[in-house]
Amino acid sequence: MNDVKSKITGEMVSRLREKTGCGMMDCKKALVETNGDEEKAVIKLREKGVVTALKKATRTTKEGLIFSYMHPGDKLGVLLELSCETDFVAKTDDFKNLGKELTMQIAASTPSFISKENVPDGELEKEKEILKAQALKEGKPEKIIDKIITGRLSKFYERICLLEQPYIRDTSGKKKVKELITDAVAKIGENISVKKFVRFKVGEE
Repeated sequence: MNDVKSKITGEMVSRLREKTGCGMMDCKKALVETNGDEEKAVIKLREKGVVTALKKATRTTKEGLIFSYMHPGDKLGVLLELSCETDFVAKTDDFKNLGKELTMQIAASTPSFISKENVPDGELEKEKEILKAQALKEGKPEKIIDKIITGRLSKFYERICLLEQPYIRDTSGKKKVKELITDAVAKIGENISVKKFVRFKVGEE
């Protein structure tokens, strides 16, 4: 293994990082595992991408940028704080493109919260009561009401939580915003998190 490591140069690692967008350490490890074969290293990094992204989700994000979006006509605007681990990543095109996509998502889909965990308990309970009343009105059996409510809550979360919303550029409607971010984490090699956002619309309270 040490013989393999000695063959892996900084230039090889940098070239693989440029090709894949993954972190330097991930690139070096992939090259070591594939005996310096760049093409096999690219495949290995792609295979590990999602798993790596999930592992990075607990890492602290203290760097990042503030993104803004102004809709044509200047009556609708968005500010977003998107964070990452290092200032280096914050300056990359991949990170900046993700920020732009997220501001457009917020402008178009009007989320109120970032994730399920951010929804206040009072608001969640209120929605459950509404869904229960609807199910009873539809004549659903009392014993399956809770199961029905759980199923319908997913639509509630899709409406109000940014990470649960269908990504507006995905024509299949199956890809969620949280998966868009996971893909970016896998490619960039650092944890990325939405810290906060605000959406302004003229005349809207």
